[in-house]
Amino acid sequence: MDDKPKFADLILSLAQSVYVLLGVVEDPFSKEKKIDLKQAKYTIDLIEVLKEKTEGNLLKDEQELLEEVLYDLRMKYLYALDKHKSE
Repeated sequence: MDDKPKFADLILSLAQSVYVLLGVVEDPFSKEKKIDLKQAKYTIDLIEVLKEKTEGNLLKDEQELLEEVLYDLRMKYLYALDKHKSE
């Protein structure tokens, strides 16, 4: 078994952080759902930087994962932002 971290592990770890920041899942430490839209956007933007900096250097499945994760996070962020504005 290869225990070395993979690119996908990094992306999924960052995505998990965004899900916590958007209140999609509870914080594993506090067991509460909290929303921090500013930090969620920052982390999504950080993943976007990784996408830009790794352009042309990823395997096909890594590129697809990155694009799918970014799309999902952006949609969940927009939903949370819209919900926050209407409250």
